[in-house]
Amino acid sequence: MNNPIILTAEEVFDRLLNVDRIKTAEGQIRFYLGDVDIIVKQKDVVGNIIQEWLEGWLRKNNIAFDTNVNTQMPPDIFLNPENHTVDLLEVKAFNRQASPGFDIADFKAYAREILQSPHMLHTKYLIFGYKMSNEGVVTIQDLWLKNVWEICRSMDRWALNVQYKNHVIHKIRPATWYSNNRKYPLFQSLEHFLSAIEETLFGYPDTHELSIGWRKRVADSYQQAFGVKINIPRWEDIVDIYKPKN
Repeated sequence: MNNPIILTAEEVFDRLLNVDRIKTAEGQIRFYLGDVDIIVKQKDVVGNIIQEWLEGWLRKNNIAFDTNVNTQMPPDIFLNPENHTVDLLEVKAFNRQASPGFDIADFKAYAREILQSPHMLHTKYLIFGYKMSNEGVVTIQDLWLKNVWEICRSMDRWALNVQYKNHVIHKIRPATWYSNNRKYPLFQSLEHFLSAIEETLFGYPDTHELSIGWRKRVADSYQQAFGVKINIPRWEDIVDIYKPKN
């Protein structure tokens, strides 16, 4: 076999959508145990299997990649095995007949991780919107390639939309980025997304200490990694942009 080819996330997306025409394909999930063979009809298992399927698709098409040993943080896939700071791909999937049920990342861990690995902020999110029929036939209804700030928003309680239960922040949660009837606007830029993280860190007692100097440390780390200075605004200066629609 020839040496694996290196593709960017955009090239993978284009190949899936326009070459393989993934939105016209059909599939099923089959399970064998002993002499019993079934077609799986539970929708909640599809998301994890799609990620494994994508890895199989990459191998079949001789596309280079490494998987991330840290399954708790983006990305899932490094598309450049020689350089794990570029061409980062996170795979997400959800039932297109419901709202996105996946998490972006653990809030506290993500806020800490980007201090050490700012390149993670430029992970591309390859998102499959699937549908499963009553017969267990799986089809891909929509496919998106997004930056993290393009699928995130604010919320009533916090500057960043998070899973908040029993006074504890758990995961960063996505917006319904594809909807025209969103209550909250999507973040306009990476800098605004980072501002929302800082504000949430500051207001949440468990991460208040982490918030001290966090904005400057992120900016310094980003500049060291990319040679580019970013200006992260204070949330109070941009909050009006992200107020809910009446």
